[in-house]
Amino acid sequence: MGLILDSSVVIAAERRGTMVPQLIEEIVKATGDQNAALSAIGLTELVHGIYRANSSETRFKREFYLSGLLASLEVVPYTKEVAMIAGQIDGEQQSRGVVIPYVDLLIGATALSLDYAVLTGNLRDFQRIPGLTVRKF
Repeated sequence: MGLILDSSVVIAAERRGTMVPQLIEEIVKATGDQNAALSAIGLTELVHGIYRANSSETRFKREFYLSGLLASLEVVPYTKEVAMIAGQIDGEQQSRGVVIPYVDLLIGATALSLDYAVLTGNLRDFQRIPGLTVRKF
């Protein structure tokens, strides 16, 4: 099994000053030797954070961190299969009164399409996705 990293994992690591190689080492140590990747949706969240930076220094730090991350990890695209999985889950869950934040739904559907788990600091929303393995980091 592999892992899709939620942006919460990356953002927390960047904020505490953990360099990308160290982050990957921590992930492997905590979860075993697994494939780790970002979803295209998670990448969008990280890029969004770059452009919301309140200073040029913060923006540069975030850009630098993201470039290291992109050099180290695969980015899994948003595909037709992911869209079909996300649409089904969203429709079924909303018909039961369960609302999943859309970004988390798309990241979770990406993981499901690969039979991967999601590694996150935000268990609550991802645990609402049926069949998804969620790991806290």
